[in-house]
Amino acid sequence: MKLKRFILPSFLLLFIAMLLLQSCYSVRLRSVEGAYNPAAPIVRDDYYRDMEVIELDTTITIGATTKDFTLLIKKTDLCPSGKLHTVEYRNTLGAVLLSAVTFGRKRRVKIKYVCMKN
Repeated sequence: MKLKRFILPSFLLLFIAMLLLQSCYSVRLRSVEGAYNPAAPIVRDDYYRDMEVIELDTTITIGATTKDFTLLIKKTDLCPSGKLHTVEYRNTLGAVLLSAVTFGRKRRVKIKYVCMKN
């Protein structure tokens, strides 16, 4: 009898843990044409070890009926060519929870991108 009491809560806890683990992911898009902008001092040990990476960590606000959002990449000192070589979008549990609580109007965005050489 005691075993039956613990089966349902443990199964429910395992199911919730599986959902939470799947909510964290990243998607990376990389161009095969052109060369990336190299980093002057190599300070990273991850996938981007010899690339100059620009990181955006911000919260965007969109309307409840709006389905998309456009981020414009312009020629700047950080990205002199204005062309993208690699883009990574990361989704985390915090971003999913923020979107759920605000009914999709606020979204946490973590983007890394590498520009192409001129």
